This record gives sequence, structure tokens and C-alpha cells, in this order.
Amino acid sequence: MGSTGTPAYDAHADWYEDFISGGGDYLRRVHATVADLLGAGEGVCLDVCCGTGAHASVPADLGWTPVGVDLSGGQLRHASRRLPVTRGDATALPFGDASLPAAMCVLSSTDLPDYPAVLREVARVLRPGGRFVHVGVHPCFVGAFADWGQHPGVVVDARYADRSRSFDSWNTNGVRVRVGAWHIPLADLVNATVAAGLRLLRVAEAGPGGVPDLFGLLAIRER
Repeated sequence: MGSTGTPAYDAHADWYEDFISGGGDYLRRVHATVADLLGAGEGVCLDVCCGTGAHASVPADLGWTPVGVDLSGGQLRHASRRLPVTRGDATALPFGDASLPAAMCVLSSTDLPDYPAVLREVARVLRPGGRFVHVGVHPCFVGAFADWGQHPGVVVDARYADRSRSFDSWNTNGVRVRVGAWHIPLADLVNATVAAGLRLLRVAEAGPGGVPDLFGLLAIRER
């Protein structure tokens, strides 16, 4: 969605627009988690790797002004109907230092080969006290290493430690088999957030049947 190289989603933008728009209960849980962590506010909320803009309504409903950035021109064709957008790399955000009061990255961390670099950029563009919300697949239970085929039982194998990109998935109709995903273990995600200069305030989990498939965090830039 939003990092260096040829945008992986360009060839799948129209498919993804239909896919995410039909997200049903999953998308409602994503949006509820984002809303719970972000909270009400005003001013710009940067939607990092905004994709088709499917999540823009959440900050808008909370009083924020959503603005999206993504590297995929194909995705931005759809996003531009939902929020102001700019084409840009998430590891080199086209915004000034300490210029924004809020940012969010939703369902995009596994699309990025260097998510810690994105977190550093988010910290750079946030004002002191600015808030950042991450919501993505749960690092412990969603990935090439996890088989949800017998849910509510989920089988996790030794590939949890593999941080490389993978197209493997128990679900042959989802996003991963089309564009792949980089795995970020939970410790890596939390440590990278803190190392970027963001102070962790809250974490959240959500999912069906007692096993969370979503993980979220709220952090702020202190100075």
C-alpha cells in the first residue's frame, strides 16, 4: 500500500475495493477498535497507507479531518472519493516535522517491508502530544504460521519467528495470497513503536470466538 517499490496493490485495487467494502462484521470490528483507541478530536488525522480510504469515516465521525497518503495510484482512485489524498511513501511522509495532531495506520503494517521506518516517520510528523493509532491483524494469531481452518481452534506453527514476506495462507480468497504479507511478531511491533519515540498508552484485542484476530495500540509523541 505505501512503501518503496512498485505498489503491490495497483494490480488489485478494484478487487480490493470490492473486498474491503464487503468486510461485514470484520470491518465493523476494525472500525470499532480504531474509534475506541483514537477518540474524539479535531484537526488532521493522517491515514497512513490509506488504501481505498475504507477507514476514513472513523476519524471523520469523531470530529477529525482525515487526510490519506498511499503509494498506490490504483488505490487512491477509490480513496479520493472518501477523503483528500496525496501519493507518497510511508517511509518518507510528505509532511513537515511536528505538523500533525493525529495519525493512524489500519490493516497496513503487514504490507510494509520496514514498518519500524514508518513508525519513525509517524513520530516525526506528529506534534508533541499527538496521538497515533495502529490497528492490524493480530501478530500472534494471524499470518502464514496460523491455520484458522478449524476455528475456533487456531493452529500456530514455528513460522511465527519468520519475519519474511509470505503468500501462504489457509484462506485462498484473501489479501495475503494476492499481495503477500510481512510478518511482524508482537514484541517487534511494540518495541519498534517505543523506539520510534512514541509512548504506549493502550493496547486492544478483538476477535470472534475468544481468539483475537485484531491487535491495536494507542501511542503519543511526548516531545
